Amino acid sequence: MNAVTAPSVCPLDCPDTCSLSVTVEEARISAVRGSRANPFTDGAICAKVSKLYPEFVHGDNRLRQPLLRDGPRGSGEFTPVDWDTALARVHEGLSRVIAEHGPQAVLPLNYAGPHGMLSGDSLSLRFFHRLGATQLYRRALCGGVRDEAHSATYGAMPGISPESVDDSRLIIVWGNNATVCNLHLVRHINIAKRAGAKLVVIDPKRIRVAEQADLHIALKPGTDVVLALAMAAELERTGGLDRDFIHAHLHGADEYLAAAREYPLERAAELCDVPLEQLRSLCDWYRDLAPAAIAWGNGLERNQNGGSGLRAIAALPALAGKWGVRGGGLVAAAGRAFPKTGARLTRPDLVPPGTRTVNILDVARHLGEDDLDPPIRAVFIYNHNPLIVHPEQNRMREALSREEIFTVGCEVAMTDSMAYCDVVLPACTHFEHHDLYCAYGQQYLQRAAPVVPPVGESLPNTEIFRRLARHFGFEPALFPDDATLMDEALDAEDPRLKGYRPSELPLDGALRMTVSGEEILPFVNIFPATDSGKVELLSEVLAGRCGMPLPVYRPVADHYPLTLISPASDQRITSTFGGLAASGATPVLEMHPDDASARGLQSGMRVKVWNDLGEVHLPLVVTDAVRRGCVYSEKGAWLRTSDNGQTVSALAPASKADLAEGACYNDARVEVAGL
Repeated sequence: MNAVTAPSVCPLDCPDTCSLSVTVEEARISAVRGSRANPFTDGAICAKVSKLYPEFVHGDNRLRQPLLRDGPRGSGEFTPVDWDTALARVHEGLSRVIAEHGPQAVLPLNYAGPHGMLSGDSLSLRFFHRLGATQLYRRALCGGVRDEAHSATYGAMPGISPESVDDSRLIIVWGNNATVCNLHLVRHINIAKRAGAKLVVIDPKRIRVAEQADLHIALKPGTDVVLALAMAAELERTGGLDRDFIHAHLHGADEYLAAAREYPLERAAELCDVPLEQLRSLCDWYRDLAPAAIAWGNGLERNQNGGSGLRAIAALPALAGKWGVRGGGLVAAAGRAFPKTGARLTRPDLVPPGTRTVNILDVARHLGEDDLDPPIRAVFIYNHNPLIVHPEQNRMREALSREEIFTVGCEVAMTDSMAYCDVVLPACTHFEHHDLYCAYGQQYLQRAAPVVPPVGESLPNTEIFRRLARHFGFEPALFPDDATLMDEALDAEDPRLKGYRPSELPLDGALRMTVSGEEILPFVNIFPATDSGKVELLSEVLAGRCGMPLPVYRPVADHYPLTLISPASDQRITSTFGGLAASGATPVLEMHPDDASARGLQSGMRVKVWNDLGEVHLPLVVTDAVRRGCVYSEKGAWLRTSDNGQTVSALAPASKADLAEGACYNDARVEVAGL
């Protein structure tokens, strides 16, 4: 048995985008390890990728043939067919809907299963743009709030690199479960700590990285904006503002500081429900220690104050003059470091004028209530598991159960959502096709090629949409080969590509994004790309868009007493890998001892967690790692882990954050009782 090793890249929805070394034996992946092709990866990867990928690619849950549904929706009863039959059925179904209701009755429903530039969205969007389908605003589900908050403040300027944290003297990990979601950042935190840096973790739970922190602030969920505003006011009160930097680089500082003064530390301690002395220590350290870095995470945006919290945090390094040195500023917006040419790749110019756009959070309502004209009568699900990932799970299930809505799925695995489709098309994993990878948490560009042939009859996403385009008679020039697509995805003339064509980037290395050959260093070789050219603490853009020139705090009102937080799992990336044996157990519910005692509950009991949207049954773990008034259960588990067909997404509201109409999963309020 001859084993060969080939380079690859991890495509999952994770900021680290690791370089991989893949062992292949007889056209099967037998091992996946980290490689040093990307210096940020430096040979280390998370356990789930190392252990689970071979089963994910070759296991029993892998889709290998096109399927046509021949049983009730959700039953998983399908008949295998060939590709011509499946694609003809898709063409027939979509054409029938278009003939009756027009092309906007068709909706693509996708998100971020793979993060390759080709498989994520390239020919798929060209196809739906050319078709004239309803447009989907996807970023509301995750990342959109953070992106809009950063863009409104700094424009398209990337933040500091995570590697530069090596030089930080203070690191604040804010709403970032880094050990699970940002593993390689932890390595650089540890380098800095060994050199004497202080570490602060701000998170309602004592997550693993908090166990090594000098200070852990377990604030009340949704009050991050209060804490950040209070820090700004305290910096002003104690002489911690950098007046020269403010004069040179900030817009709206006076108005911002006036708003911040409404939150002195004493009031912030009360609203955030944390000890006043902790806040004083945090402010003193942030004033006195430099370089100081803030590394934020996605958890911050998942509440109705998410945009305001992120904006207020983004303001801190500008007010205190922490930018302009290695290890100083905000670890953020790495995706802005790449010379992407998205419009050339996805061709939004093909969208017919007047085509409507719907928020991904509203899809279940639109499908279930027919509240659009024309109504949605066809859905094409790809790179996404909406039944598990979307809020208001029960509403989504009812929507996907409607027989009058023609539903197509394109996936690697037979997910819970695929079970509701009329046609299922088997897609390749990233190990089976070419792609480019621009990370959103580090600044290295990578390319990958196939390491194994397509499993079964599966095809790359690009080839699936090429074939669909031929069925619809679309212009062949719009659907070129993958090498052409790669060259259209990035600007080959940009000096950051160092003369490489994107389709010819070395497979055994990673190309670092730089400015004139130097490490990206904000306020040294790159500056804000806002309308004013400054850091916009007062945002006229957001004033016009959503009536929020400045960050605002709004308390959540609900009659259920406990806040449900649904963090990431170390066994899954959202719901990816959820069909594997390692994710077969029911997730636990974590609860503080005081909350458990008040309800007569103990560890090991099975409890029901409910609100007006649904009810979930989970085993209880009582722990003081969570703060009072909060309960935790990991997101992404599939329905097979539930005894009543509901997971934690059933309890999440479809309400929207203050920016980007983003999801508010962590605004879920629940009650808990024994079963």
